[in-house]
Amino acid sequence: MSMTMTQKILAAHAGLESVEAGELILVSLDRVLGNDITSPVAIREFDKLGFDEVYDKNKVTMVMDHFAPNKDIKAAIQCKMCRDFCREKEVVNFYDVGKMGVEHALLPEKGLVVSGDTVIGADSHTCTYGALGAFSTGVGSTDMACGMAIGKAWFKVPSAIKFVLKGKLQKYVSGKDVILHIIGKIGVDGALYRSMEFTGEGVSSLSITDRLTICNMAIEAGAKNGIFPVDEQTLAYIAERSDRKPVVYEADEDAVYDETYEIDLSAIRPTVAFPHLPENTKTVDEISEVKIDQVVIGSCTNGYYENIKEAADIIRGKKVADGVRAIIIPATQEIYMRAMREGLLADFIEAGCAVSTPTCGPCLGGHMGILAPYERAVATTNRNFVGRMGDPTSEVYLTSPAVAAASAILGRIASPEEVM
Repeated sequence: MSMTMTQKILAAHAGLESVEAGELILVSLDRVLGNDITSPVAIREFDKLGFDEVYDKNKVTMVMDHFAPNKDIKAAIQCKMCRDFCREKEVVNFYDVGKMGVEHALLPEKGLVVSGDTVIGADSHTCTYGALGAFSTGVGSTDMACGMAIGKAWFKVPSAIKFVLKGKLQKYVSGKDVILHIIGKIGVDGALYRSMEFTGEGVSSLSITDRLTICNMAIEAGAKNGIFPVDEQTLAYIAERSDRKPVVYEADEDAVYDETYEIDLSAIRPTVAFPHLPENTKTVDEISEVKIDQVVIGSCTNGYYENIKEAADIIRGKKVADGVRAIIIPATQEIYMRAMREGLLADFIEAGCAVSTPTCGPCLGGHMGILAPYERAVATTNRNFVGRMGDPTSEVYLTSPAVAAASAILGRIASPEEVM
């Protein structure tokens, strides 16, 4: 039976020769992930189940990133609960303040996910790791608890949509623009419980950062997961970070897809998602003056070194517009250190930006940049729902780091070409 890339990974981890869309299967897990918001719920459920040990001390991972460094007493209690659990269960991969990062940027960086893995995480953006040719998806905290206990999870095998990528991106256009373009095209439920599988000659022109960003936001189209083929770039990235051997799966030539879309990368322009859904997209060429109060550059979507550098290259030697708060959040300590060594953080600070330790912070309305009533923010984050970053009357506009940097300088949503 012909299978998609995702279906092949799931079949292998279920011990089956083949699977088909809609089939219910029990899958062995290579990694179970939680953060400081979702893990405490999972820990309580784990205790209710009566388990004394996690299924594998090396395969359970907890990252304190959403409200860390702790913003209040409740956040401190949440993190302490995770800290105590991981110490008691001898969980190897526990990441706390000073050693942590935004979880979905941290795991690839640490080499904790490789091609062919199955990963669940009690966070919807766990689909990020499809960029490395893994099956990864978000689950609820109860599923996380069961995963920690027995190392398995039930799945309904998803059908798939194929996205054939052609050409190369223009200057100042990135993976963020690609996924916003796609979501604008198919809608926030256009891939509901389906796999978004990316292929075509255009894949080779996309950096791993671009791919991580695209897969990260697959959930914003309702997808079960997003996934890229494994190429030399993928294998080189993994080899630098992990001593585990990747397992490469490829879709069958006659695999069945519900739909196929051709995407010309060279035709994509910098794209902005207007409030209050990621599908509400316009290109920068279609936007009249939209004044802003805040800019956030960071998150699991766009806090990578490549993103930080692109923003710094645009901001360097300029000043943030009066009345605009620009907040820069490198996604991991390693990214922060590299940016510091290369002078990028100084470029931001001299321009009038605030630079934060790695944290999810403002993305989910946590801390480090909450919006007041009627304020507008340009953010490189992944969601712009009502009240996502603060007051219900505030507005979030999703953009790439390049557009965010240009907007910070001009005090309105702007194209990078306007300031370079």
